[in-house]
Amino acid sequence: MNYIYITGTSRGIGKAVAELMLSDTNNKVIGISRDCTISHKNYSHIKFDLSDTEKTASFQFADHADAQKIILINNSGVLGPSSVVGNSIPADQVTMAFNVNAIAPAILMNSFVNRYKNTNAEQIIINTSSGAGRHTIDGWSTYCATKAALDMYSMTIADEQRGKENPVKVYSIAPGIVDSRMQDEIRTQKQDDFPLVQKFIDYKKDNALSTPEEVAQKYLYIINNTDKFTDPIVDVRDF
Repeated sequence: MNYIYITGTSRGIGKAVAELMLSDTNNKVIGISRDCTISHKNYSHIKFDLSDTEKTASFQFADHADAQKIILINNSGVLGPSSVVGNSIPADQVTMAFNVNAIAPAILMNSFVNRYKNTNAEQIIINTSSGAGRHTIDGWSTYCATKAALDMYSMTIADEQRGKENPVKVYSIAPGIVDSRMQDEIRTQKQDDFPLVQKFIDYKKDNALSTPEEVAQKYLYIINNTDKFTDPIVDVRDF
């Protein structure tokens, strides 16, 4: 049996990945999010607010004695404040974005590695990152910084695991531009706060957005072909 923990399963990529995984009867999915929108005999839900770092620190992964694979997919994410630095940026929005995008995944990854370090099951961590973590975007300083932190944390784990008998395989994946609620939010931004807003409006108008289901298929491909992915930093548009 394979056990897959996924954050942010209420919609978007997280829900699409969960539903794809549940199409295989050998998989059990544990969803971690504030809302439950999936009903399946192999799905269990943990209601959780990942912006609460103290609660995240108390989360405990279960024992899975029959596991062949144990997977953690850190998918939850928020855009955070969209504004050029120097404008009015609410401090609580900055804090919340770092908590959800970087701190919560780091806490969960540490707990995951610690919990299963003596198991014989294959262990995989997938983090939903962004191209924004790999180059700057005006107005997205917080989002870029949180995703860059996620990339670096992933690379560090990959280095630490190299050479171990049963290493945790970790990937920080940029899923491309996906038709999601976050994209809806992006297209409502004011140009003074986000100078590239028209470009994102055009992506939608020109049908240039990937669907969550298309991205889910690529996540599954990586999970099933980890031998082909030796670099922890991945962009789905490259394959």
